Amino acid sequence: MSSKIAIVTGAGTGIGKVSALALLKDGWSVVFAGRRKEPLDQAIAESGSGSARTLAVPTNVADPASVANLFAETKKKFGRLDLLFNNAGVSGGGAIEDLTYDQWQTVVDINLTGPFLCTQQAVKMMKDQTPRGGRIINNGSISAHAPRPNSAPYTSTKHAITGLTKSTALDGRKYDIACCQIDIGNAASDMIKDRAPAGLPQANGQIAPEPLMDLEHVGNAIVHMASLPPGANVQFMTIMATKMPFVGRG
Repeated sequence: MSSKIAIVTGAGTGIGKVSALALLKDGWSVVFAGRRKEPLDQAIAESGSGSARTLAVPTNVADPASVANLFAETKKKFGRLDLLFNNAGVSGGGAIEDLTYDQWQTVVDINLTGPFLCTQQAVKMMKDQTPRGGRIINNGSISAHAPRPNSAPYTSTKHAITGLTKSTALDGRKYDIACCQIDIGNAASDMIKDRAPAGLPQANGQIAPEPLMDLEHVGNAIVHMASLPPGANVQFMTIMATKMPFVGRG
């Protein structure tokens, strides 16, 4: 193939879609993975890229068989994999004493088990291909550093993603696989853009409006991280709305 090959999970909307489109614009071929086929097809149509450089694969990242199919379809069409962006995720929370087991488990399955399953399949492909190696980018979040109130499931999984990133970075060295993490704060995705201007919960119990940044900046950051040579890696990147209440006491 003349271009490098990327898989982006959660590629039908938000950060995943913007990142997949940015990679296509930069010359990559991209596999769009997500739960529903229609948003994946719409994102590909919006890109204006032909079928030779794109592939839509409906995928449930919490299901091992579905994840295995994603990577099998990628290999079948493109023959190799140079980049995995583990982006798919869900929010979830509430008062910790009121959370049900199912609420907890759903977030863990998608936000933590999903990236593990995808990482496992990516490593299997990357270590056996020629030329060997590749790069894995995990979507961490500001919540990998500091929680919002009532966000135990989401925050726990994002802290755990940092551990997965570090372990993959270490274990991937022998296969020329780099692993890194992007921690995103207040990008204007569907998950937050309608709520932030009206107000988000603060540590002191108040509700306060928060600034947002354009999703385009996240896509550009992913392209930068992905375009580095094999011998260089942005281990952790934080990209956030400049004035969001994170640095200092908010």
